[in-house]
Parts: sequence; C-alpha cells; structure tokens
Amino acid sequence: MDKQTTIDQLKPYQQGMQTHEVKAKFNLDRIVKLASNENPYGCSPAVKDAVLSAVNDLEIYPDGYAAALRTAIAEKIGVKEEQLVFGSGSDDLIGLICRTYLEPGTNTVMAKPTFGQYKQNALVEGAEIREIPLTNGYHDLDRMKMAIDHHTKIVWLCSPNNPSGTVIDKQALYVFINSVPDNIIIVLDEAYYEFMNDGDKPHLEERLDRYRNVIVMRTFSKAYGLAGLRIGYAICHASNSKKLNAVRPAFNTSSVAQKAALAAFKDSAFLEKTVTRNNVVKASFEQFLDGLGWQYEKSQTNFMLVHTPVSGDNVFDFLIKKGFIVRSGEVLGCPNTVRITLGRQEDMLQLQACLQQFDQQLKKERMTSDN
Repeated sequence: MDKQTTIDQLKPYQQGMQTHEVKAKFNLDRIVKLASNENPYGCSPAVKDAVLSAVNDLEIYPDGYAAALRTAIAEKIGVKEEQLVFGSGSDDLIGLICRTYLEPGTNTVMAKPTFGQYKQNALVEGAEIREIPLTNGYHDLDRMKMAIDHHTKIVWLCSPNNPSGTVIDKQALYVFINSVPDNIIIVLDEAYYEFMNDGDKPHLEERLDRYRNVIVMRTFSKAYGLAGLRIGYAICHASNSKKLNAVRPAFNTSSVAQKAALAAFKDSAFLEKTVTRNNVVKASFEQFLDGLGWQYEKSQTNFMLVHTPVSGDNVFDFLIKKGFIVRSGEVLGCPNTVRITLGRQEDMLQLQACLQQFDQQLKKERMTSDN
C-alpha cells in the first residue's frame, strides 16, 4: 500500500467535547474536566512570570537549540547536553522518531492498548504495526520479544502506560532491553515519570552508554502543568540524538514554551506538592472504589483506569450530564472501563457521589429486571 493510500485511510484525532460545549449542551454552570490527565493544580507560579517576560521578544525566532533549558536538564539528570532532543510535546518527538527510523517494509512493535500516537505516526511512515495485548493490564514483554524480527526498527514501551497507568517492572525491563538486538530502537515513554514511585524508576538515562539503542521520552505536559505550551524532550545516546536533530524542524519549540519549561523545571517544590496531592487523592479514590466494589488498574500516574459494570460509554453519558467529563475506555480499546484523571479532592468527592448514584441506579434497574 502506498503512502498516500495509507494517509487517506487514517482518521484525524477526535478530541472530546470542550468545557464550553458541555456547558451549552447540558445547561450547566460548572464543568470538571477529568478526561485528559492535565494537572488540576495548574503550573508553578514562576511559569507565569517567565511567560510574561517572553512576550517582549515574540518577533524573534526561538533558540533552536533550547540552550538554557538543555543545560538545566542535562545537569539535573546527569547526561551530556548533546544527548537531548526537544520537541513540541511527546507527540512531536514520536513523529520525529518514526520519521527517522521507519519506512515501508519495516515494522514496529507496541502494546495494545497504549498511547495511540505510536501507531498513528508509524502508519504515516508506511510501517507494519505489530500490537501485543496487555496481560492483566501490563506489557507482555515475552510476547513483544517474539514479535520482533529482522524488519523490526522500533519497539515502544509506555511506562507508566496510557491508558492503564501500570508500570513495567524495572528488572524485567533490563532483561528485555538486553535481549533485543542493538540495531532496534527501544523507546521508553515516561510521560508520567514524575508520578512514579522512586523505587520503580529504571533511570535508563544513566545507562545510555550501555543501552545505545534506547530513547527515553519525558514531557512538561503532565506533572509540570504545561500541556497548553507543548514541550517535551528525549534522552538518548548522542549517535541517535544527532539523527533526530537532523530530522527535527529548526524551530519546533517556541521561546515561550522553553522559558516556561525552564521555570517549571527549577521549581521542585511545586512538583513535589503536585505529586503529594495526587497520591493523597489517588489513595482516597482507590478506597472509594474498593467500597463500591469496582475494580481498577494499579496506577502510578495522575489518572486511573476503572473497570465498570457496564459499558464505559454509559458511565460517560451519566457523568457528563452531571458536569464531569471523563474518558470512556471504549474508544481507548478498553471495554467496560473509564479513564478518570485524578482531580482536586473536593471535585473527586463530588465525582464519587455521582458514581455512587450511578451504581445504586444500576442495581435498582437490575433488581427490577430480575423480578
């Protein structure tokens, strides 16, 4: 199949209803959006000052090298500056990686379900997609290894995984990487890295001299609260960063985004507070779900994939009329689930009341049908 035919068959990304649309449709005064895993606490106060300072130079092209941000990140995580590649969020980096390593006749291996942009960008490049179903919510590394052949160019590992929120065991990850031929790129997407338990973090950025075929991706969209500015980075061996930077558009990240990211990166107190709040809310929500009798995946992110007694679409439809926007698992490849971003405690308590009401209503309907 030629590239144009492939592109003609692809579907554009379909975003969910925006808050103003939900308000108008259901005549609501307030909406709580818990569908996109955004930071409910916003971003560091320092970011706003950085953004305001950046608007004085909007007529000037951004620093294509992102020098100040590059230096700060390299020093903090202990890598060389030339090992970093910056992109307009993880989506941009995924596109760069696919453009660099994939072409017709090659294939790429990934979990299912996982972040949809791996597949979308790989299809654009004409590659064959090999999807390996999750096992009990986790990557099946053994089956992923079996799917690799001499035409495989990229293996995608999302940890914590979106939409399940689950983490790949770091020892199993090391074994897997050691078993994959070193001419195959292994991408470890750590978009939710900051929310992970410290003991579960693999710290592959410290091992790139040994694992030269590994590319680690991180973003400022989630824990740092900069989703609207679109900026993220990849960490890899210099031999790979050279290729990616050759493909990368010269000015793919804006001056505003770079300065905001630098300010956010330096504010460790805000980041720590965000993670602490998130963990408190998660523990409370898990306790509620346990009481309700609903199952869920064990998440190390700022969202939870909740198993529902009926279609996720039904839960979505009920909640949106109450002013809560969540993500139905039906469109994510996870039937009978909803993915719920962990919001502020007061909003989550109101959400719990709605879920309790839904569950009670469902039980009454079943009792009526049984009689």
